[in-house]
Amino acid sequence: MRRTIDWDGGPGDPAIATVDQCALPHEHRVLRLRTVDELIDAIKRLAIRGAPALGAAGALGVALSAYRHPADEAAVRDEAARLAAARPTAVNLGWGVERALKRLPEGPDAVLAEALAVLEEDERANRKASRRAADLILQLCPRRPLRLLTHCNTGRLATVAWGTALGVVWHLAADGQLEYVLADETRPLLQGARLTAWELAEAGIPYRVLVDSAAPAALAQGLVDAVVVGADRIAANGDVANKIGTYAVALAAARHRVPFVVVAPESTLDLSIPDGSRITIEERPVEEVTRFAGQPVTPPGAGAFNPAFDVTPADLVTAIVTEDRVFHGPGAGQ
Repeated sequence: MRRTIDWDGGPGDPAIATVDQCALPHEHRVLRLRTVDELIDAIKRLAIRGAPALGAAGALGVALSAYRHPADEAAVRDEAARLAAARPTAVNLGWGVERALKRLPEGPDAVLAEALAVLEEDERANRKASRRAADLILQLCPRRPLRLLTHCNTGRLATVAWGTALGVVWHLAADGQLEYVLADETRPLLQGARLTAWELAEAGIPYRVLVDSAAPAALAQGLVDAVVVGADRIAANGDVANKIGTYAVALAAARHRVPFVVVAPESTLDLSIPDGSRITIEERPVEEVTRFAGQPVTPPGAGAFNPAFDVTPADLVTAIVTEDRVFHGPGAGQ
């Protein structure tokens, strides 16, 4: 697949095709989802993940429902509501659903056209945002070639086809300005070790994986010129919700005066909330922490605190970069 997620429907057989991110790096498996319930399950178990990819999934899901229920607008809206609620933190999912729903009165073909427009715009937006961020990092960091640290996965697997923060890596590598990438493993589901490392290896880019708690040590030892991450929701004041562990990296980057740059499309901005305290943080199942590779790693009955995301305060963010603009410094979103 050229795209991580795309429409794969034919006459009488509407469907969504997507890379199963739970199978990587050992198997590149493509799922064909024929119902909204199948799509919701794929989202909840993180076979589809990454804020921009979730936005695309939301729009495509409404199109899928519209074709499945062409004469029942109420059924489509019910499925759309359940789809939008599948993961509460990433604003893009609900954004994609609402955008496609606006075309529902025009019929399924119009809904699909809007969903496909979301996909086209996502790739263009992320290429533009990551180019802008790459140029900014080149301005901020005099050392050449550059050494970047990233957290979670923000490449094509997290988007429709290109990437946000990892898109910066693609640009800098093409410019001959990249030495290596340090990729946090990103516990508990290892999106960095499984997915970011897979994308970097596929692209032939030098990288090393490190446990999340080693990121501050790497910064302290001068092994990192800039930290670049994505986002799942950005509040009006510039507070950034991203994969759990991002806040700790931002604290360490600030301590060692290393630029901390967030790359995200405009659709990730949520100006309806004043700050990060209003962002709902998804709690994941206890078993993701108490088990590893299917095996228990804690005593029977152990509990777990397993938030999927944390919020990095705006005053720790050097810049937020979208396809349209750059927000600098403390209170970057204002």
